[in-house]
Amino acid sequence: MMAIAFLFCIFLSRFLYVQAFWKEELLYRALDQWTREIPVVAERGKIFDRNGELLAGNGTAYSVYARANAVKDREESARVLSALFGGSYEEMLSKLSDRSRSEITLVKQAEKSFVQRIEGTNLPGVYYARDNRRVYPYASLASQVLGFTAMGSEGTTGLEKYYDRFLSGKNGEILYETDLVGVELEGASAAYLPATAGLNIRLTLDYRIQAIAEETMGRALATSSAKAAQCIVLDPNDFSILAMVNLPSYDLNDPPREDLSALNALSRNSLVSDIYEPGSTFKIVTAAADLEEWRRGNAAALSPSYVFASSRTRSVDGTSIKCWSDHKNGKHANQTLAEALNNSCNPCFVDIALALGKETFYSYLEAFRFGRATGVDFSGEAVGMLIPEGSVRDCDLARIGFGQTIAVSPIQLACAAASAVNGGYYYTPHLLEEVFTDDGYVSERVGKTLVGRTVSEETSRLLSGMLEGVVRDGSGKHAYLEGYRVAGKTGTAQKYENGQIAQGKYVSSFVGYFPADAPRYLALVIVDEPQGSYYGSTVAAPCAAEIFKGIIDVMGIAPFEGGEG
Repeated sequence: MMAIAFLFCIFLSRFLYVQAFWKEELLYRALDQWTREIPVVAERGKIFDRNGELLAGNGTAYSVYARANAVKDREESARVLSALFGGSYEEMLSKLSDRSRSEITLVKQAEKSFVQRIEGTNLPGVYYARDNRRVYPYASLASQVLGFTAMGSEGTTGLEKYYDRFLSGKNGEILYETDLVGVELEGASAAYLPATAGLNIRLTLDYRIQAIAEETMGRALATSSAKAAQCIVLDPNDFSILAMVNLPSYDLNDPPREDLSALNALSRNSLVSDIYEPGSTFKIVTAAADLEEWRRGNAAALSPSYVFASSRTRSVDGTSIKCWSDHKNGKHANQTLAEALNNSCNPCFVDIALALGKETFYSYLEAFRFGRATGVDFSGEAVGMLIPEGSVRDCDLARIGFGQTIAVSPIQLACAAASAVNGGYYYTPHLLEEVFTDDGYVSERVGKTLVGRTVSEETSRLLSGMLEGVVRDGSGKHAYLEGYRVAGKTGTAQKYENGQIAQGKYVSSFVGYFPADAPRYLALVIVDEPQGSYYGSTVAAPCAAEIFKGIIDVMGIAPFEGGEG
């Protein structure tokens, strides 16, 4: 009797367990056995620029499905379907013979005219449903930033992937009652579970500025036979990104999916994910650190009136560092900090770095967020390469002062330069402006986020005046625009391969902004391995001038009072 009672308890416990814990799964299995599901694909959220211009939308496509159990003649069905859609008969037959799944996807992203032909073929167990096709109205515009989706649904790269949580909706389905082998029951009713559309996102990008920058950098790429051409344009007042250009590029509507190597290379946003030695554009940071320490009363800092030694060479830890050229009448001239920026004189910035010392200089590198991520809303951000403070030697510190022995990402440098000249405010750079529904409800809005201070407003004004002089009188003359106060700094950096200087390979760059007294637009231009002339002053600076001129025309910006347009 005890044994019977014991067995009864076991069976009762099992029954209760199944009822309590397996209920949902068993209901799902029963539903799967007795229904056929036709998916209702959710419309993916759209992507707009800051002006409301559509950058990524949706078109209609169709997908074809089959229930292997309900297919009566697999060979005939495979023959008809492979003929309709141009696929392999053997591959189609293999799919139709797969009984391990209740539903099989045969074709995706097909045109309606193709799938409509199925209706007259009398193929039991084969059906189709509407799908999404991602459409990019501007084709290659901002391709590495926007990214693309996996056949119209899940985000694969770029912002399509980063903000997939907003853009992807929730699929629905239509349920038809079927018999055990999946054949629809005559007169059976259908249940409709609606899809939920994804949310839309508005970016900080301005498609007009993006187009201007891409056209300008495209010409630079072609005329200099360069390996690549890049540009970031951002607003120094909140670090919202107005344009991001990576060339060469590709058509988002037709990415080279068959060539993974090419696809990975072309879809990479190198402005965020790659690093390089910035060269003389980094002197903005060194000058800012020196001016701020001088303003604070640090006796080691070199004042704006300090005259650097005229020697063209500095010797540090047994290594010799030379200036790239003579400055005046074949001689290396005495010069102040403003003149050193004009002439892009390396030895002067060696003097500054060594005068400030390792601890002080590294405190500014940290404040300008070198060696760490900026926090930009994009996957795969590089943190750069910075020798740990405890390991840096004087010869290393000297070279960091003029942009060598340090590697940065372009977004890091653009943000650092913006902070140095906007009053010393460092914000988190961002591409997203807001998330909203089709009826206009804003569910999330991104404002400017202050990370910290780098220098004082007084230092920023003083530095900006010097950088305006670089464009007016110095190496940045090719970025000068009559009637507009443009400021900036050129850079020409040698490239390294396998730890050695790569002969004849340079990175030409220029970081500039306007108006100099109240910056609204800052651009970092990079041309990788230009052929022929390779100086930042002759290759990159003119690109910035073209981009700024385009912005002036589009925005209708008047020249400063007393200037000529």
